[in-house]
Amino acid sequence: MLIAGAVCLVSFAGFWIAQRAAGVSMVDLRVYRAEGLTVLEGRDLYAMRATAARLPTTYPPFAALLFTPLTLPSVPVLRTLATAGNLLLLVVFVRLSLRLVLQGKPPPPKEERQKEEVPQKAAVPWAATLWVAAFAVWCEPVWTTLRYGQINLLLAVAVLWDLCPRGPGAGRRRAAGAAIGLAAAVKLTPALFAVLLLLTGVVRARRAGWNPWLRQAATAGAVFAGTTLLAAVLLPGDSRRYWTGVLFEAARAGRAEDTANQSLRGVLARLLHTADPGLWWPLAAVVVAGAGLTAAVLAALRGERAGAVVACAATALLISPVSWSHHWVWCVPVVLFLAARGGTTHGATGRAAAVWLVFCSYALWWVPHGSGAPELAQGVTEMTLSALYPLTALALIGWLLGKTVGARGYGQAVANE
Repeated sequence: MLIAGAVCLVSFAGFWIAQRAAGVSMVDLRVYRAEGLTVLEGRDLYAMRATAARLPTTYPPFAALLFTPLTLPSVPVLRTLATAGNLLLLVVFVRLSLRLVLQGKPPPPKEERQKEEVPQKAAVPWAATLWVAAFAVWCEPVWTTLRYGQINLLLAVAVLWDLCPRGPGAGRRRAAGAAIGLAAAVKLTPALFAVLLLLTGVVRARRAGWNPWLRQAATAGAVFAGTTLLAAVLLPGDSRRYWTGVLFEAARAGRAEDTANQSLRGVLARLLHTADPGLWWPLAAVVVAGAGLTAAVLAALRGERAGAVVACAATALLISPVSWSHHWVWCVPVVLFLAARGGTTHGATGRAAAVWLVFCSYALWWVPHGSGAPELAQGVTEMTLSALYPLTALALIGWLLGKTVGARGYGQAVANE
């Protein structure tokens, strides 16, 4: 434990020094601060442009309300607080990811259980948490999240807080689902986890009636609706503009073909050499959403909660109009899941190592990028390098579908859920 703590501190300190040496601007953090200031000053939130890059607001109005406290400290102090806060969130995220993987294993088939066996959920060792965090901080999505001062780790922690099984001897959380609702009110992508809860609950309801999955989905929906209505009361003009217009302006967040856009839309834009992939993107998104949610629901129904979560996360990132590389912090639980459930010891290690290499390679930045849209002239090798995250996610969903459908009893509801 002491060694793990020391290594983690040294790694975090080295990371902090490297970030400062690189002169990171934390540009997104400054946009969040500008959004909070715009709300306090009563100006048009979606007409605001911040920083020298003139970046717009892209999140729902409720997010801007939460950003108002960011106006209190100076920008240098805010950068320090954001870096420290994100490093702490990384430790929490790793711990929740380990809990998800270690405590969310599917139970064995009934005929293989011993009557005298009472499976005990193992506690997550703090040493393992610190060791993983020490390495995870250097992967590209985490590095870029801290570089920009992003909120990806905060949203991921909120989702995992609701979806992780409790520790040994702990009871159920009555408010489970609330954190997902809040995360979706800040940024819409986490709403897909509420869809996972709903679909799983509906299937289980055929046998079990009202169940925890439906209760969590209802809680998530109620919290999302409540916070969105609160924002509509406090910011009526901004809310009307967002939900009737800004929501559908996919180009507002940035160029679809940008190499940092690691969504299906980004891959198709680069593949087709066009800034607008047209109908190819929604068609691909529908197919992938169906496959990904099927894999997630089937995994949930057989008690494989960790598989359900990583499948849903991969699906959400793929079908989003824009999934910047820093949104892919979900690579952390994906790698841990593959290490724990990737098949034989050799196979699991190989799969986990391959995926970890993808997210630590920074390969998407090896290709020409920047002004002038050089991504539209990519060759096969460059296209592949700038599509590694989506290709990995598609492979994960395909592997999970095969693994889940092939498992005995995949359609059976788990009694202790």
